[in-house]
Amino acid sequence: MPTTELGAAIHRWRDRLAPGEVGLPAGGRRRAAGLRREELAQLAGISADYVTRLEQGRATNPSAQVVESLARALRLSAAERTHLYRLAGLAPPGPKTVPVFVPPSVHRLLDRLAGTPVAVHDAAWTLLIANPPYTALMGDLTKGPERNGVWRHFIGGGGRVVHTPEERRAFERALVADLRTTAERYPADRRLRALVAELRAGSGRFAELWDSGAVGEHMAARKTIRHPRVGPVTLDCDVLSVAGSDLRIMVYTAEPGTEDAERLALLMVLGTQDLPAAP
Repeated sequence: MPTTELGAAIHRWRDRLAPGEVGLPAGGRRRAAGLRREELAQLAGISADYVTRLEQGRATNPSAQVVESLARALRLSAAERTHLYRLAGLAPPGPKTVPVFVPPSVHRLLDRLAGTPVAVHDAAWTLLIANPPYTALMGDLTKGPERNGVWRHFIGGGGRVVHTPEERRAFERALVADLRTTAERYPADRRLRALVAELRAGSGRFAELWDSGAVGEHMAARKTIRHPRVGPVTLDCDVLSVAGSDLRIMVYTAEPGTEDAERLALLMVLGTQDLPAAP
């Protein structure tokens, strides 16, 4: 049983959240209507054992990253998220840092777009949440430094989007300019400063573009994704802003009646299951 206020709060919020509300199947015999510890762990990207220790009071000092992941997985309101931070002995993120709180309304938006690839990023292009169609299209980008789209492009594997040389140059300029604008908006954000320093040290191309001083923002575009199972898919990528939170919602759609629409529909059926790679 929970032995601390932190553990009791996590347990209470877990109990009130039905599996269907977070896209999980509700099958099998369940002793309670809420989430199992294993399900919360899966959603938050932590171990089930750690969730157990938090609820039982055997772990009392979770990191800010864990607290944020739990708040997102539990779909807490802004006030509940602040309360969770304080129960964990942490100061809630202030207004001078890049916002990472995903409001319940945005969670509901992703639920309604269950057949469309949708992902939510913060202003520094770090992936916060993605629905299953997005993961099926782009792969699992929710762990490690690959979560950040700028890091992934300049230092990591680059992802599945295909660019012509001209498109790549324009994309890189826009991406770096947008990150610079974000850095100027949140000068006190230590994680953002660390990201920029790592990018400058790890990528000569990023350093060159950063030092050029360009500002701007990354806009919507038409993108070709080379998928390992169904082949290339060309889609419209629209970037929507959430007023007051500086979040970016990325939505991928296909033109109706095209081969790309057929391939995207096939992907939505296949999900992330293993199939022979496309020739």
